[in-house]
Amino acid sequence: MTDARPPGDDEATFIAAVRSDDTATFALLTERHRRELQVHCYRMLANYEDAQDMTQETFLRAWNKRESFKGHATLRTWLYRIATNACLDFLDKRNDRTPVPAELLNLQPYPDRMLPEDPQDSVVARETIELAFIVAVQHLPPRQRAVLILRDVLGWPASKAADALELTVASVTSALQRARVTMREQLPGRRLDWRSPATHELSDDERGVVKSYIDAHERNDLDGLMALLRDDLRFAMLPDPGTLIVTARDAVDGWVSGGLFQRGHDDWRCVATTVNRMPAAAMYLRAPGDAEYRLFAIAVLHIVDGKIAELTGFDAAGKPWLGLPPVIGQVPNVTEVTGE
Repeated sequence: MTDARPPGDDEATFIAAVRSDDTATFALLTERHRRELQVHCYRMLANYEDAQDMTQETFLRAWNKRESFKGHATLRTWLYRIATNACLDFLDKRNDRTPVPAELLNLQPYPDRMLPEDPQDSVVARETIELAFIVAVQHLPPRQRAVLILRDVLGWPASKAADALELTVASVTSALQRARVTMREQLPGRRLDWRSPATHELSDDERGVVKSYIDAHERNDLDGLMALLRDDLRFAMLPDPGTLIVTARDAVDGWVSGGLFQRGHDDWRCVATTVNRMPAAAMYLRAPGDAEYRLFAIAVLHIVDGKIAELTGFDAAGKPWLGLPPVIGQVPNVTEVTGE
């Protein structure tokens, strides 16, 4: 490791645990970093379930390589290095089967309840976990992706990132420059300085739009729903391919023709929530003759000046990691977006 330093308490304890094959202490010290490592893997892979798998792979590799840890870098740095390379290996295999644009079909939302608990940690800065940022990162080649995340999100110096990726400092610097250009192309009109501290809180404006969106759905008020959408709406319903820029009217007409609203008489109940530190609505649909409302989808909203500028829908059924009840029996008493 290039950031040589005397071992701290955790590092010294870890080394002692390795020497004595103390699996309990090994697990205790590494488990502290699970949530932030999982977020790191999610940024690399854009898929919550894959991020879970690669975090577990990180711990397995750490155990298998435990004797290589000498305490010259922090335990956290060592684990991030292993996680980054586990993700790169995963991407190398996945890209043999999947074209890069099709990778976005793997995009999944990230439940806020699984984010690290420290609200000041740059690991969970809102700009670096929102869907637009995650999608933009996926347009980078894997090693540029790793460089951008290590340097600009985690704030690692070039020498530390180079050591983790077994690259030269010059190669890391060049990759970062190219990655920043691509990110600015993929995030037009967005706040691009994702390295600055940012608020995690939803605004009153965002909460109000979510409430109106839910009200319109539950009343089957298609005009009210359309009034919430910007005319240059960006819409995607994954895993269907592509993000469409459509008018509000085209979006609503498409939902009706696609069966999402059956002649305006579908029976919806919605629950306000957050994923990726973004406002969202969990959508529950009651089929004719069914006594319960069943989880159907989650709509993630990017709101600008009181209007929905981007709406990304995800199939939510059968995904317990979202932390949403699979069925609800009555209208929930939701007065504000949860998770705040």
